Amino acid sequence: MTKTPVLITTTGPDKPGVSSVLFAALTRHGVDLLDVEQVVIRGQLVLGVLVAVESDPEGLQELVEQAMHSVSMQVEVSIGTAIGEDPFAPARQGSSHVLVVLGLPFTARAFTEVARRLAAMNVNIDSIRSIADYPVTGLEVYVSVAEDTEAADEALRSALADVASRGGLDVAVERAGLARRAKRLIVFDVDSTLIQGEVIEMLGAFAGVEPQVREITEAAMRGELNFTESLERRVALLEGLPATVLDEVASSLQLTPGARTTVRTLKRLGYRCGVVSGGFTTIIQRLVDELGLDFAAANELEIVDGKLTGKVVGEVVDRPGKAVALRRFAAEYGIPLTQCVAVGDGANDIDMLSAAGMGVAFNAKPALREVADTALSHPFLDAVLFMLGITRAEVEAADAADGLLPERP
Repeated sequence: MTKTPVLITTTGPDKPGVSSVLFAALTRHGVDLLDVEQVVIRGQLVLGVLVAVESDPEGLQELVEQAMHSVSMQVEVSIGTAIGEDPFAPARQGSSHVLVVLGLPFTARAFTEVARRLAAMNVNIDSIRSIADYPVTGLEVYVSVAEDTEAADEALRSALADVASRGGLDVAVERAGLARRAKRLIVFDVDSTLIQGEVIEMLGAFAGVEPQVREITEAAMRGELNFTESLERRVALLEGLPATVLDEVASSLQLTPGARTTVRTLKRLGYRCGVVSGGFTTIIQRLVDELGLDFAAANELEIVDGKLTGKVVGEVVDRPGKAVALRRFAAEYGIPLTQCVAVGDGANDIDMLSAAGMGVAFNAKPALREVADTALSHPFLDAVLFMLGITRAEVEAADAADGLLPERP
């Protein structure tokens, strides 16, 4: 006997017992279950159930309507061809891509532009869920492209980058599937990424040469100056500075908002977390100890008779050196580069972000944003978590279980 498909959509206030009442009614009518999806938005339930019935679909409709009325829920029932597509066709094989869209504020106008651009590219939105309401508003959007090719990948990233820049949003595009949830190592740049400000400028302030140091730093971050040369020129300005200043600067560092939450959450999930910096080991070690980082690479200042000589000793951690360090740490932990994440803000992070499976430009200069997989433009490091598919609710639930207070204002 041919079975008739019936789509049942129930809406109303979320409360215990709604699903059990609906499925009890379906059981009494002896239907086959084909598909179920449920979402709760701010306490409002939307529950969709697709079933197949051998006979009397109208009787099923009446039974379901009575059952839902008993729990004060609204219900719509579509029988047969009213459902639209062939309900007995194989289920969709899954979304091809996941978009993470962040905004502060997150306006309806901005998301409308995202949706319009997707529609113009024949990209279907499969599902949307909220992943953050603090410190930014974030949505995770699962989509399917019409033709899943490398060219489609690039076209999607390019189009959404354009929409994001004009709409004040941050949009990350990743392939859906297991690889997205398989990240296992993350490396952060330090200056203006894990911490606020530039350490060498802080040292320059003690030496009375901060403006000169800042000028060289900005030129290097814009990619206008070779990093190794810029490092040598800046460090030379520090000649004669007492080594005790290093401890003073280390103790005065201010973490970027969300840095502790980010590292704490990733370590809970089993990530290897560390830093690769063009800064200095004496200062970086304080961060390693404070945050419980797994690894670090930075430059070594030469000290003679308790004073800085204005030179760097050993191998310089410059732009290519950062990528070398990332590869070394990944190899030490036996983690493929495709499962590594790198976060940075300047041109000297280009090679490192390019080497990682996912490169995140954090409030970055244009040279880095152009090569990064995604860019964050708000000053909250925990937005990196959302890009990895970790929700604010999950973070706060884990913190609460550990007896930590939420970091909301």
